[in-house]
Amino acid sequence: MTVAHIHEVLGRALEAQKERLLPCVHCGFCLPACPTYNRLGDEADSPRGRLHLMQAVVEGRLEPASEAFRTHIDRCLGCRACEPVCPSGVEYGTLLELARETATKAVPQGLLTRLLLTVLGTRLLRGPFFLIGRLLRITRLAALGAATLPSVGPFRAARLILAMLASTMPWRPTSSEEVVSEEMASQAHEVIRRSRVAVLLGCVQEGLFARINRATVRVLEANGYDVVVVEGQDCCGALHAHGGDLEGARMLARSNIKAFEVSEADLIAVNAAGCGATMKDYGTLLEGDPDFAQRAEKIASSVRDVSEMLASVGPRMGASTPCRIAYDHPCHLLHAQGVEQAPLRVLQAVPDAEVQVVAGAEECCGGAGIYSITHPELGGLIGGDKVSAVRACSADAVATPNPGCMMQIGAGLRLEGSEEGVVHPVELLDESYQRAGFYRAGGAE
Repeated sequence: MTVAHIHEVLGRALEAQKERLLPCVHCGFCLPACPTYNRLGDEADSPRGRLHLMQAVVEGRLEPASEAFRTHIDRCLGCRACEPVCPSGVEYGTLLELARETATKAVPQGLLTRLLLTVLGTRLLRGPFFLIGRLLRITRLAALGAATLPSVGPFRAARLILAMLASTMPWRPTSSEEVVSEEMASQAHEVIRRSRVAVLLGCVQEGLFARINRATVRVLEANGYDVVVVEGQDCCGALHAHGGDLEGARMLARSNIKAFEVSEADLIAVNAAGCGATMKDYGTLLEGDPDFAQRAEKIASSVRDVSEMLASVGPRMGASTPCRIAYDHPCHLLHAQGVEQAPLRVLQAVPDAEVQVVAGAEECCGGAGIYSITHPELGGLIGGDKVSAVRACSADAVATPNPGCMMQIGAGLRLEGSEEGVVHPVELLDESYQRAGFYRAGGAE
């Protein structure tokens, strides 16, 4: 494939990549922040090395179909831990997605990746797909398979997927009685009304963690937000963008922009870190679309992680919920969105919940969308280190506000025979509010 043909295929995207590569001065500050470089010790598996490969392709010194380019670009987790430490402000996440689009156009992704992206990007296919997942979870077949299948050969991926499904079971603190006082009951009627808010339901979140979406609505309403239903919303496009299918991501983004514009919401609450990072980048994703560029920027500017919204208004204190919680930062919340303290503020609103941040919480868990499935060796190695750090906390459960992280860490815990649960911070606050009787007393339904 010639350089001229690359320009013909990618057009403005490649030119944008070329311009965004210029700020990198190859200083090396990104090296110690990179999980793959730390494990493999290969310069080509560092952000600096991958940027060098991208530059070589743009300049025509390296073919995008080359094994070197495709292997090292594909091996990146996309965790974006390199961005906060970069003194030049390189937009690595955007460059990675453009590079993956380049590699994918040269040589199509593997069958498993293409299948998953097709299913998640198609509403008619998503329903049956997640229904099967829920049935495997409810019937305990997922847990049984994860416990009995051997971790070798073709069974390894199946065992991991089943463990992920099993880890989507809800977790609640042992003591579940309500603790309602007259003071708490009266607080339910004293909420200050705030912004009109729409909630992104998402694909994986709604398919396997619908309870978190429901908890999000209840908790936002209990804190005064006016939550509106948004019909016609779709998958955010995060997995498509990370997988090199930028056109698929743009199609989904346009669909969401239309849906959320109709809602006339002031803000869009997102409870999945990967989805929030992608939606906040809609302006960049659609910067070359004259019909949607400005609309995308406007929608992106209204996106907030649900923890940001709750932290900005309090949040209200719930009832006593004794438990020990290990908290782990999702990469796309900490690094991509720069949100660090807000989820901890949410957990602090749960009285008697002892919260400990996991050692090395700034490093990726190895899930990275579908990475742990498509890269079981490296994803498993990184995930194993995260599970060890979680278990060292001796907690009742690990809290992390992203479905992919919940499933990756939860699967790792299950495969090691550990009993820690997995929970979203908003779920725990919702549990605390239920104990306080906020909803029963006239708060959110």
